[in-house]
This record gives sequence, structure tokens and C-alpha cells, in this order.
Amino acid sequence: MPPARLPLVVTADPDLLDDLLRLAAAGGTKVDVAPDPAAARARYGTAPMVMIGADQLEACLRARLPRRSRVAVVGRGEVAEPMWHAANAHGVEHIAELPTADTWVVDRFAEHLQQPVGRVLAVIGGRGGAGASTLAAGLAVTAARGRRRTLLIDADSLGGGLDMMFGWERRDGLRWSALAEAGGRVDPPSLLGALPRDGDLVLLSFDRGTSPALPAEAMAATIDAGRRAREVIVVDLPRRLDDAGVLALECADQAVLIVPAEVRASAAAARVAGLVRAHREELSLVVRGPAPGRLRARDIASALGLPLIGTLRPEPAISQRIEHGLPPAADGKGPLARLCRRVVNDLTRDGAVAVAA
Repeated sequence: MPPARLPLVVTADPDLLDDLLRLAAAGGTKVDVAPDPAAARARYGTAPMVMIGADQLEACLRARLPRRSRVAVVGRGEVAEPMWHAANAHGVEHIAELPTADTWVVDRFAEHLQQPVGRVLAVIGGRGGAGASTLAAGLAVTAARGRRRTLLIDADSLGGGLDMMFGWERRDGLRWSALAEAGGRVDPPSLLGALPRDGDLVLLSFDRGTSPALPAEAMAATIDAGRRAREVIVVDLPRRLDDAGVLALECADQAVLIVPAEVRASAAAARVAGLVRAHREELSLVVRGPAPGRLRARDIASALGLPLIGTLRPEPAISQRIEHGLPPAADGKGPLARLCRRVVNDLTRDGAVAVAA
């Protein structure tokens, strides 16, 4: 199993830090510590919970850290009223005043040990039509076939809709429009229970009508719900990243860029990779054939400076099945299914996607 993530404490106050380390130990856990929002940013989205010291709340607001659930502000002594208003503006769920709230903080740290943490995999195309949605759907189907509780998130509002790829467009269930209207203020178990599903797979996609802009808060609530109750969360990202897409990238345990084996596609992918790397360092590559100019996958990987985790040969039958609402990799056969099995197994086993031999 991958190592469990630790709660994140953001404070530069040594006395407050001592208090929180003591309370975390009483709750049976260790914590990650960041003295300021710049140091916290890389771990902010993926931590199971965040405790922001009152000394760093204003700095966190200025840094525009992504809104997420399971965030508390902790101060020593009484917290001034302006601090309450600032916390509400940041979407903070609780304000804890020590030592009065010592027991509450211990309980929150202890809860962390009881929370299963699902693994998040983000998929993005190097250009339009690269096959990101097909890969994302294949990964989710493969994870569910392996009896892993799986959440597939369609984050590309201008895509065709992942529900159509599954033939689920007429199924009852929650879509992004309803979640966006709620501003992400939902109960995680209720959210997952309201989504269209089939066995171990649940899907959050768009309506056929107007596609709403996705609030980062709604994405944060969805990923938080997935981490708590699903083993695998796959996110199909748009190439033009909005705030919700950036948050998903920052939360992801792994991110995969898929690129057709073409010169222009590789050039476009270089720009997309640059955008992704502005928000995370780790990014892996899948190259999809055919290669009209006989470009080799390893040459593309070298040009992009990315680790190659797999290649895909053409599978015309996949496109035919999708046209009839049959998702990719559903039969577990073919190059796509084999690649998806390896990626999912590596993701859930040790959190590291293996580089292709």
C-alpha cells in the first residue's frame, strides 16, 4: 500500500507548533509542517486535512491557496473577530482556540488515521483529440474491473461528455451543474451516492446543455469525497486549465500526458507540459500510435523531457465500441487494457508509475 499522507500544519509560531505537535501525538499521528503558504502549496491539496495557524491565515489568503474541505484555523487564546471573517472568506470549516479546543484538535488528528486515502490520477491530452478521455475512461474501467472502488471525474466542460462514452447520458444522477450551484458545499457520502454508477464505478460528468464553469470549491469537495470513499480517482482534465483543473493537478498523486506520435502533436504537447509543470513537477508520458513520420516514442519522451510509461497501438475497435456506448478496456483485452492495468496496479501498490522498459 502507498504511504499514508500526513495532516499539514501551516504555522511559523514556535509555541503554536509545539502545541499542535503535542496534540497530534496525542491523536496518534505525525504531521507535515510548513512555515508559510509558499512551503505549503505543494502539499496543500493532497493532505488529508490542514491546520492553518492564526499567524499564517492572512498570508494564506494573499497566496490564494485553492479552496478545499477539511481546513481549520488554530490559534492560541481567543481568536479576534476579524480573523473569523477572514477564515470564512477562505472557506475554513472550523476555528479552534487553544487550549479550550485541545480535545477537538486531538480528535481531528485521530480521525485522520481512520480515513482511507484514495489515489488520484490526472490525465491530460497533449493536443485536441489526443485520446485523454479514452485513456481516462480505460483507467477507470480497469480499476473497477479489479474490484477497486473508483470515481471518474470529467473535468473538461468542452469535451463530448464521458457519460456518453459509457452510454450513461440518460441515467439519473448528479451532474456538475447541480454541484456547481451548491458551491461545493455537499456531504461527501451523499455526493458519491447521488452519482451515476455501475458496480464499483461512479462518474461525475456534465449535462448535455450549458456546461458550467467549474468552481474550484466543487472540485475540492469532489476529490475529498473520492479520497475518503474510493480507492482510485481518475480526472480527465482540459488542456486549457481553469482553477478547478489546477486544483486537481495539484491534488493528483500522478499525472499523465498522452500524445499522438506526430510532429505537430509533440510541439503542442510541449506547451501543455509547460503549463502542467507550472503547477506540479512530476508528469509522465504515454505516446499513442500510429506514427505517420515514424517518430519513436522514446524520441518524443526525450524531446519533452518526460518519463515514458507506455505506448499505445491503434485499436479501431475501441472507437467503434464507444460509438455504441461501450467504454474502452471493458473486455480487459488489447494494448489499452494492458497499459491501464499496469498504471492502476502501480498507482495503488506503491504510488509510483513505472517507467516503460
